[in-house]
Amino acid sequence: MANLLPFETERKSILIKKEAETNQNYGCDPNKREITELIRNGIINLDKPSGPTSHQVSYWVKDILKVNKVGHGGTLDPAVTGILPIAIENATKIIQAFLYSGKEYIALMHLHKDSTSDEVKKVVSHFTGKLTQLPPLRSKVKRVEREREIYYIDFLDMSGRDVLFKVGCQAGTYVRRLCEQIGKELGTGAHMIQLRRTKAGGFTEKDNLITLQDLLDAVYFWRNEQNEKFLRYCIQPVENAVKFLPHVWVFDSAVDSLCHGAKLSVPGISKLESNVKKDKIIAVMTLKNELIGIGKALMDADEILVSEKGIAVQMDRVSMNIGTYPKFVKN
Repeated sequence: MANLLPFETERKSILIKKEAETNQNYGCDPNKREITELIRNGIINLDKPSGPTSHQVSYWVKDILKVNKVGHGGTLDPAVTGILPIAIENATKIIQAFLYSGKEYIALMHLHKDSTSDEVKKVVSHFTGKLTQLPPLRSKVKRVEREREIYYIDFLDMSGRDVLFKVGCQAGTYVRRLCEQIGKELGTGAHMIQLRRTKAGGFTEKDNLITLQDLLDAVYFWRNEQNEKFLRYCIQPVENAVKFLPHVWVFDSAVDSLCHGAKLSVPGISKLESNVKKDKIIAVMTLKNELIGIGKALMDADEILVSEKGIAVQMDRVSMNIGTYPKFVKN
């Protein structure tokens, strides 16, 4: 299907290993958290304006909310606008999960010489699949060639030497460099003049995308008028940030040991999604759909389903606080 990133097209189903009930005395449905708890475990799908750095925007969010820690998922250059996921407090522990989702951009490219729309469309279409790039001089990563994947790229419009296109790509792809590569193959030369990110970290522009002013207003209504409605719209549960990852759900009795850093063994699993694959990053959840953390699967879904023992997941980052569930609890 065109214009969808890999996680948006992947088919999956929930496989039941052993049915279980969850104890309502512990934990909480993410959508029913108290507002202060939501803030501590929240994600903001922020529409970054042109001008400030991603770090500056994150600082302003921290100041508005009066929290101790925030982090952003995927740096945008100062002039670039669009989706910048902001993680708050506990949610910052799993911010690396954003790296595993693809990203989508709308780019405006300027050609250095005249060309036709037909020729541009033809050349642009050549850039799907694997692509080798050397990071730009001013990038913060080591300047060595690396391979990235372009999932889709669509010519949208052309006016004079200005070309508008949409691209869905693997995280770490440099669209500025992509414009130069397109210009080189076209024989005209080209550079990027404007860029907007429209998908990142599993979020799209339809997923409660807000501005800094929206957040400032929402905090005002909460603090001064005891109205949580707008703030609950602005701040989403951390679980929304990992919705694109394959999921595994564990028994209540397994939660506390995972919070202490233990590996997830097969007997602790109640159900899982069919797209769990060995060596891939997955989200480990409670039966109330709370995020415990993310980790690397050590077995495929089918193997987990039929096994009675063994280590299924090596935990990498844990966001749930120790003590949320007791050490011994019956499902």
